[in-house]
Amino acid sequence: MDLRKLVDKVKPTFMKGGKLSFLESTFDGFETFLFVPNKTTSMGSHVRDCNDSKRTMICVVLALMPAFLFGCFNTGIQVGLEGFNAFLYGLIRILPMVAVSYITGLAIEFAYAQLRGHEIYEGFLVSGLLIPMIMPVSMPLWMVAVSTAFAVIFGKEVFGGTGMNIFNPALLARAFAFFAYTPQISGETAWFSDWKFMGATDAVTGATALEQFATKGAMDFSVMDAFLGFIPGSFGETSTLAILIGAAILLFTGVASWRTMISVFVGGLAMGLLFNAVGGNAYMEIPAWHHLIVGGFAFGAVFMATDPVTSAQTNTGKYIVGFMTGAIAILIRGVNPAYPEGMMLSILFMNALAPLVDYFVVEANISRRKNRSKKLAK
Repeated sequence: MDLRKLVDKVKPTFMKGGKLSFLESTFDGFETFLFVPNKTTSMGSHVRDCNDSKRTMICVVLALMPAFLFGCFNTGIQVGLEGFNAFLYGLIRILPMVAVSYITGLAIEFAYAQLRGHEIYEGFLVSGLLIPMIMPVSMPLWMVAVSTAFAVIFGKEVFGGTGMNIFNPALLARAFAFFAYTPQISGETAWFSDWKFMGATDAVTGATALEQFATKGAMDFSVMDAFLGFIPGSFGETSTLAILIGAAILLFTGVASWRTMISVFVGGLAMGLLFNAVGGNAYMEIPAWHHLIVGGFAFGAVFMATDPVTSAQTNTGKYIVGFMTGAIAILIRGVNPAYPEGMMLSILFMNALAPLVDYFVVEANISRRKNRSKKLAK
């Protein structure tokens, strides 16, 4: 018996009137994950194709794979391993974090779906992978669980679930971890594992490229190492090359907005060039484009700022929000060396302002059309 026939056979048990009808939302979630829904809208104007939200989310997960796989390799490199041993070490370190993230987040989503009696939203397919990728592998698992629970409950469910949230859930998890458990997510010791396994170094400490920029105005790593990702940092954020491969996948599939993505990089570069011209401290004098290849800038521009729910909806708004996101991230880095990252707070800040930007863009369009109509009437 094939999988489709098996699902159809047990389906009546979970439908209305069946013995397990109270689990209808849960069953629907598994069924629509395995198969494209066999129902379509019957009224109103809708785009009808085979791409539902789950398939869109899966495209994003596939786009994350280059950064994820490189993160496994780089994690082992940072503790003195080489080759396949380095990759295996990183994979063993990250998989428990991924499992905790998914188990915690999905358990909450399933519970809310059952309580509300609606279908299970698919947004956490991406958030569950993003959360461990933007944290150090040394983060204790219970902190990952608490941060994930906070993000899902207070970042999504209180607003009504996927599609209603104002802030990016994965970034909310990181923000919660940063402010609640600061020593575990910042400073020199946070970015290296002290877990001795497969011949890994017993304990390694050192500063990230951003911390070196903030203290010395230069980094000890080569520009090529920074671009390729052979530097310490959050698991999935170090390799700009791997992130750009993911960006190409998102743009090719039409999942992410090129307007937002490019505008973030332009905004960051513009602010960096302004700092180069003005000066003020060592951080402001580093080459502007260096900002784009270190820290979470590239990862945030490609996978966070382009979130279709929390970013701007209008085309003009995407340019504005994207540019401001990049510019504010570098502004935070330059004027507050004590917090050298900046991208997380910049995206969350623009998440809050995106609806306002869209409002003024729409109002400006309405005003322009009214003026055009008046001119034509004359």
